[in-house]
Amino acid sequence: MPPLSTVLTAVTLDPAAVVLALVAAALYGVGLRRARRAGVRWPLWRAACFYALGIVPYVALACGFTGAYGSSLRWAFALKIALMFFVVPLVAGLGRPLGLARATLGEAGRARLERIMASRPVRTLGNAFVAPIVGLVLFGTFLTPLFHLYRSDPVLSGALSVAAPLIGLILALPLTEADSFERSSAFIVVEFVYVFIELLADAIPGIFLRLSPTVLDGVTSWAAGAPAWFPSPLRDQQLAGDLLWFIAEAVDIPVIILMFVRFSRTDRREATSYDELSDEEMEALADEHLRRRNR
Repeated sequence: MPPLSTVLTAVTLDPAAVVLALVAAALYGVGLRRARRAGVRWPLWRAACFYALGIVPYVALACGFTGAYGSSLRWAFALKIALMFFVVPLVAGLGRPLGLARATLGEAGRARLERIMASRPVRTLGNAFVAPIVGLVLFGTFLTPLFHLYRSDPVLSGALSVAAPLIGLILALPLTEADSFERSSAFIVVEFVYVFIELLADAIPGIFLRLSPTVLDGVTSWAAGAPAWFPSPLRDQQLAGDLLWFIAEAVDIPVIILMFVRFSRTDRREATSYDELSDEEMEALADEHLRRRNR
């Protein structure tokens, strides 16, 4: 394992990640300023989640040890991308950037935002049934020579550092911005079942990396001058599998908690809406339900 001094002092520059972080921080800051001017009280803890738990760790992953040694070490690169995909979007999403935008944009801006959120790509990625497939496809490529290409090509590595948190944020929005994604309680129950299936699906790439007896990306030796603390290529792959497996499984715990909270709110909202119906409206609703069943 690397010396602690190396972990703490290793620095590199990922231009694409830095640009994304600066743009995201600036846009959220503009939203906070507009909210203050409009008299909207935005919770401080949400802003802290976005900046302290989202932006700062993202920059540290891209430009710290995992960024500096990700081109050489499989486990460092897997740790970086897995945290960017699974964890950073989830905690940054608690800052509710979408809700902040809706609260501070004008009519025209909100209309554009609604069109974007209603677009097919966003609705597709925001579907809980798609999320495990996206993760499985992305990390499934780590079982191929693409894993080496991701690490060795600066353009691909930078593109993945940007794409992973953006896609992860879209996948997390239905949980962190539940008010913007209306779901029935019955649909959320089905999502619950699917999340348990996802527990198994997320583990597949990590399990294969951990248990494979051969180096899957084809690079079986280190370049000259590699530090003495570097593990063997096979052990490096096994560590990458351990980390990917652990992160993919551990993140499902807060996801299930957030889904339970969303279900409770949705069920309470539906119960309230039914309580507000008159007897005539309830009878008409029951008749409509029976007609649909008969058809």
